[in-house]
Amino acid sequence: MDDFTRKFNAAEDKDMEIRHILTSVYEALKEKGYNPINQIVGYILSEDPTYITNHNQARTLICKIDRDELLQVLVRNYLEL
Repeated sequence: MDDFTRKFNAAEDKDMEIRHILTSVYEALKEKGYNPINQIVGYILSEDPTYITNHNQARTLICKIDRDELLQVLVRNYLEL
């Protein structure tokens, strides 16, 4: 058994989960021939899941993310904060 304290960063874990989901959704949209950026932006602006294909369960995945959290992660990563 380890005798040291482990430190977990829940915010960092959530960011990684969102990154993984967004990457999967991007790839599914790309595979189906859509413009992934336009489709994801459409989803973010409208919160209408029909902007996201069902291919590879992309729509189910994107619906797991709170839109406000998604925007926070995108802005934080864009500004590299």
